[in-house]
Amino acid sequence: MVKAIEWKDGKVIMLDQSRLPVEVKFIDCTNYQIVAEGIKKLWIRGAPAIGIAAAMGIALGAQDITAKNYREFMKGLETVFSALLSTRPTAVNIKWAVERIKKLLKENKEESVSKLKMLLIEEAQKIHAEDIEVNKAIGRWGAQFIKDGDTVLTHCNAGSLATGGYGTATAPMFVAIEQGKKIQVIADETRPVLQGARLTAWELMQAGVPVTLITDNSAGALMKKGEINLAIVGTDRTVRNGDVANKIGTYSVAVLCREHKIPFYVAAPLSSIDFTISTGDKIPIEERGPEEVTHIFGACQIAPDGVKVRNMAFDVTPAKYITAIITEKGAFRPRDLKKLMKKDVNLDELRL
Repeated sequence: MVKAIEWKDGKVIMLDQSRLPVEVKFIDCTNYQIVAEGIKKLWIRGAPAIGIAAAMGIALGAQDITAKNYREFMKGLETVFSALLSTRPTAVNIKWAVERIKKLLKENKEESVSKLKMLLIEEAQKIHAEDIEVNKAIGRWGAQFIKDGDTVLTHCNAGSLATGGYGTATAPMFVAIEQGKKIQVIADETRPVLQGARLTAWELMQAGVPVTLITDNSAGALMKKGEINLAIVGTDRTVRNGDVANKIGTYSVAVLCREHKIPFYVAAPLSSIDFTISTGDKIPIEERGPEEVTHIFGACQIAPDGVKVRNMAFDVTPAKYITAIITEKGAFRPRDLKKLMKKDVNLDELRL
């Protein structure tokens, strides 16, 4: 599978996904500012992948900090933390990565600065490796919902390009195929940045998975014709009551699924679940520039000059539309997510 990001020879190597599928170009990120730019400009995207990028960006930025002790080192890192946290406000994985890094540093504050720098590199690589295993576990738990002969709809891109590898929403599809099930995948284009058309269709084709591309406004018609059996999407932030923030258009797909009695699943690594937020109404929603809507790839203008634009990058799907949330620990009803916060929870009793 294609690698979206990796740490190599003291640099962060990032696949520029904004150029896909026309051009496959890797960018050498030699400082944290380039990593932050890559996150903001969608060279890398997808909640797990940008969490990995944030961790690697912190490790990269740390190498240039001249400090004599822990206090000075942390002061220097604050600029790095702030730069990365300001890139994409909706996805919780950047915050998750920053908090994990801070905890690691606090636990090792008696170590030398040079040792702390090395620990950050090791932790970033560990986060990357863990994400791949998490995705595979999501695949194993999610494959049970896919039957032989099913056609699966997915929205946006939650595949290997959006993660450390293997994907979240695509993981159950890959495992189902490994189990011998013959399935079809329908990827909608996902306007305005076309992640479904450019990325999901491309990577599934690279993996040999049968995929059909549709326009966003075709999903309902295909559901009505009985040509879609289930939908699986990813998430950028899931909150305590089971509401899910994902790429704009996810809510529409969920409502259509409910109308046509089609199961709607969300693949959510635990790192993307924000237990500090009670409902989806409190999730900050990123709004991006108008040129993504008025132009294709910034070159071909498709709207009149001066037209007013709303370009919300995400929407929130209420828990009531979600059949199950698939994590690396199992698949759960949205209302049961908050129970995962308990230390003595019996997962077997909650799993679907």
